[in-house]
Amino acid sequence: MSVEQQKGWSAADEDAFTVDERELRRVAISSLLGTSMEWYDYFIYGILAALVFNSIFFPEFDPVVGTVLAFLTFAVGFVARPLGGMVFGHLGDRIGRKKTLILTIVIIGLATGAVGLLPTYHRIGLAAPILLAVLRFIQGLSVGGEWSGAVLMAVEHAPPRKKAIYGAMPQFGSPVGTIASSGIVALVTLLPAGQFETWGWRVPFLLAFPMLGVAIYLRLRVEESPVFVSAKLEETAKEERHIPVIELLRHAWGQMLLVVMTALFASGGFFLFTTYAVNYGTKVLGMASWVVLLATMGGAVLEAGSILISGRLADRYTPWKVVFAGGVLAVLCAAPLTLMLGSGQVWLAALAIALGIGLLGIPYGPIGSLFSQLFDGRYRYSGVAISYNLAGMVGGFVPSIALALQAGRGDTPWVIGLLFAVILGLTALGAFGMGRVLRAQGRHREVE
Repeated sequence: MSVEQQKGWSAADEDAFTVDERELRRVAISSLLGTSMEWYDYFIYGILAALVFNSIFFPEFDPVVGTVLAFLTFAVGFVARPLGGMVFGHLGDRIGRKKTLILTIVIIGLATGAVGLLPTYHRIGLAAPILLAVLRFIQGLSVGGEWSGAVLMAVEHAPPRKKAIYGAMPQFGSPVGTIASSGIVALVTLLPAGQFETWGWRVPFLLAFPMLGVAIYLRLRVEESPVFVSAKLEETAKEERHIPVIELLRHAWGQMLLVVMTALFASGGFFLFTTYAVNYGTKVLGMASWVVLLATMGGAVLEAGSILISGRLADRYTPWKVVFAGGVLAVLCAAPLTLMLGSGQVWLAALAIALGIGLLGIPYGPIGSLFSQLFDGRYRYSGVAISYNLAGMVGGFVPSIALALQAGRGDTPWVIGLLFAVILGLTALGAFGMGRVLRAQGRHREVE
C-alpha cells in the first residue's frame, strides 16, 4: 500500500495525477477566487444585517426584534445549503466539477448583486424583506456546491504529497473575503448616516458583478479534475451508472455524520466571531463600527497565517491530527477570549475578536483534504457537499441563537465563550473520529 493510499487516496486517484504546474496554479487561483467571492458575499450580508438591515427592511419592529429578523434572513441561506449540496453535488459527480463550479459562481454573483438593487421596506413594504429572503435562499443554494467543488478541484489536481496545502487554497477565501468585505463596509460606513442607509450599503453588494466576470474568466480556463475523468472512464467501461446520493448513503453515512460534527465551526464559529461579534461590539460594548471591522480584518490576517501553517503541517502529520489539535486549542482559549471581551477595554475586546477568528484557521486549513479522504471518487462531491452544508445550515443559526441567549441572560460575553467552546469541542471529537475511521480502513499513515 502506497503512502497516499494509506492517507486516504485510492489507487485510481493516484493514477489520475499528471501534474502540470501552470494548470495547478490556475486551479488554485480559480478555487481561491471562487471561495473568496462566496465568503465576501456571506460576510457583507452578515455585517450589514448586524448594522443596518433592521432599519431598512424591518423598520416596523423593535430594534432588537428587527435585528433578530435580519439575522434570520441571514440564516435562510444556510437552510438552503444542504439542498444546494444535494443538487450541485449530484451535478458535480455526474457532469463534472468544472461545469458545476461555473454554474455555482454565476448564481452566487447574480444573487448577491441583486441584493444591492432591492427596494427597501419604505418603498415596497413587506415585499422588500420577502425578496431579500428569496435572494438569500438562492445564494445559499449555490453556495451549497461552491466550496466543496473548489476543494475537490484543488485536491484532485494536486500532486500526492501536497494535497493538504493545495486543499487549503479554497480556505484562504475566508480571510480574503473577510478583509475585502470588512474593508469595503468600513469605507461605506464613513459616509454620513443618511447616505449610508440610502445608498451606501448597496455598494458592497453591487461589486459582486465585476467580481463575477473575473471568476467566470478564470474558471473557463481550468481543466476538469483528473479524478473525475478517471472515474467516468471506469464507469463507462463497466457500463455502470451510479446515482451518487444513493451510493453515498449506502456506503458512507457514518463519514457524513463525522463531517457534520467537525465542520460546524466553519460556519458557526466564524459567524459567532464576525456577524454576532459585530452586533455585540457595536450594540453592547459601544465600540465604533470601524473598530470592530478593523478587528475582523486583523483576525482574517491571523486566520490566513494559520491556514498556511496548518495546511503544511497536515501534509506532514496527516490532516485529522491537525484539525483535532486546532479544535482542542480553541476550546482551551475560549475562557481567556471571553474575559478579554468582557474586560471593558476596547482594545482588548478587539484583540479577542481578532484572535478568535485567527484560531479558527488552524482546523480550517486541512479540512478540504481531510473530508475528501473519507469519500470514494464516484460520490465524493456529493459526500463533501451535503455533509459540509448540513453543518453550515446548523451553524448559520448561531448568530440568532447567540442573540436570543443574550436577550434572555443579559449582556454577558460568556454566551460567546460557551458557544465557541461547544462548537470547537465537537470539531475536535469529529476529527478524532475521522482518524479512527481512516485507521480502521487501513488508510491512515502513522508518523514514524
